[in-house]
Amino acid sequence: MYSKFTEIDEEFICENCGKKVSKLGYSCRNHCPFCLHSKHLDINPGDRQEECYGIMEPISAEINSKKGYVIIFKCKKCGAIRKNKAATDDNTDLIIKLTSKQI
Repeated sequence: MYSKFTEIDEEFICENCGKKVSKLGYSCRNHCPFCLHSKHLDINPGDRQEECYGIMEPISAEINSKKGYVIIFKCKKCGAIRKNKAATDDNTDLIIKLTSKQI
């Protein structure tokens, strides 16, 4: 079976808050754990094939029975909506605030 998931776990500087974000270590780091923003880089997780490169703003969050918290992002440049599982070191207070927002 072909997987559309390419594992890339790398450090980066968050383009929203400017903080240095370390590798996640157990999976792929998708977003900043401090402000929860991401960058629109992938069509399929980890493929780096997206040409938009806009900032993905966290707009909501939901609770998934298997994955736990899932953050919903909207690209500030093209408007694309994406979801990603929250990481263990994410800012929990921000995630909880996002669960009360409707998209």
